[in-house]
Amino acid sequence: MEFLTTPTTDLTYADVFLVPSKSEVTSRMDVDISADDATGATIPLVSANMTAVTGRRMVETMARRGGLGILPQDVPLDVIEQVAGWVKRRHPVFETPLRVRPTDTVLDVLHLLGKRNHPAVCVVEGGTGADGTGADGTGEEEVFAGIVRREDCEGVDRFSSVASVLRSPALTFEAGSFPSLQEAFGQLDTAGVAYAPVLDGTALVGVMTPSGALRSGMFAPALDRNGALGLGAAVGINGDVAGRATALVEYGVDVLVLDTAHGHQQKMLDALAAVKSLDLPVPVVAGNVVSAGGVRELVAAGADIIKVGVGPGAMCTTRMMTAVGRPQFSAVLDCAAAARDLGKHVWADGGVRYPRDVALALAAGASQVMIGSWFAGTVESPGDLVADADGRQYKESFGMASARAVQNRTKAEDAYSRARKAMFEEGISTSRMYLDPERPSVEDLLDMITAGVRSSMSYAGASDLAQFRERAVVGVQSAAGYEEGRPVRQSW
Repeated sequence: MEFLTTPTTDLTYADVFLVPSKSEVTSRMDVDISADDATGATIPLVSANMTAVTGRRMVETMARRGGLGILPQDVPLDVIEQVAGWVKRRHPVFETPLRVRPTDTVLDVLHLLGKRNHPAVCVVEGGTGADGTGADGTGEEEVFAGIVRREDCEGVDRFSSVASVLRSPALTFEAGSFPSLQEAFGQLDTAGVAYAPVLDGTALVGVMTPSGALRSGMFAPALDRNGALGLGAAVGINGDVAGRATALVEYGVDVLVLDTAHGHQQKMLDALAAVKSLDLPVPVVAGNVVSAGGVRELVAAGADIIKVGVGPGAMCTTRMMTAVGRPQFSAVLDCAAAARDLGKHVWADGGVRYPRDVALALAAGASQVMIGSWFAGTVESPGDLVADADGRQYKESFGMASARAVQNRTKAEDAYSRARKAMFEEGISTSRMYLDPERPSVEDLLDMITAGVRSSMSYAGASDLAQFRERAVVGVQSAAGYEEGRPVRQSW
């Protein structure tokens, strides 16, 4: 990467722009956006290890579309074991259906419809275990009975049984003879349906949607060495770090993230050394830092990937509380150069509001970009959908250094210790992340972001991320220059 003009100050994403270069890339679809950091990601996007952002639905969906989801460090190990096992059992192409039983109610259906970007739920009988939606999702001993669409619930008593409103689907697919994705899309289009169950005999094994067929033809899933969906999990730097890391890998976690707000400290170096001494067969990410010196020390302690960013996140108050941090574009640029000299990589963590910001982070040298609050406002994030007074739907989000997060993380400690720690807050404890009615799913955001990144690379004449880092030309702009690039949605 080179600057059009030499900057005289540290820069954030809004301060810079990409200059088009001579290109031999004829189509944005000809570029390879796979991460080159040995994590198995086929798109350079990571959902942040924040409680309000990443749970099992987010991890599963991110992996199916080629990204990584990182489970937060305050999730108990027994829950991680259950979630990891559940994710590994998901199909890499067929989407996971929402399930209800015939004896459930219309109200149950309405509550579930906000959990995925699906227009219907499947009705099943039999099965064992629990998926949080009525079945374990494996299809074992389970008989498909029909579907209930959103419109089937309109004008119906909410306590009516599902059996009274279920219907046979207009189209189903047989898993053993599933057509090509293009053919599946055509059959859905011809039938005029947006949702088709995938069956193995009488057992429900997944669903297919037109957008799902299209995406599966464009995105390669992020898979582990056994062909199952990949996932990551975070580890703090306190307590039995080595023990937790070992357990996570045993449960199937494919990427470990050693995470703390201030990564350039001795406790992080000690924690890294302890984990690397285990010789675990997974990449180890550590952070957060914003300087070349921090990168070099974390790499020396054993980190494979460095997480970069202090204070740029939407839920973070660190810079306003402490004045500590660094504008994110310059932080990524400096840290990526130091990591590259050592044969390592960086993730850009925080400060992303638009697809352009992701492209700029990658041009600055990041192998992947971690996104938090933007993904919190999607149907796949944890938490329930809530409507405000105007009927707009949102989910609550909060920072991982907020009093709310600290309270959750320290619930096993005595009241005095918890109260002391809650006084040192560097994050927002409650914020509304509104769902975009046109893009309610994280998949919709992945479509938009990757389309922008692909176009950015084609403008630079780059066929992969390595070339993008080399060929990108970046200019510095004024606030007026940034404003000039914003679309105008109504006349002035």
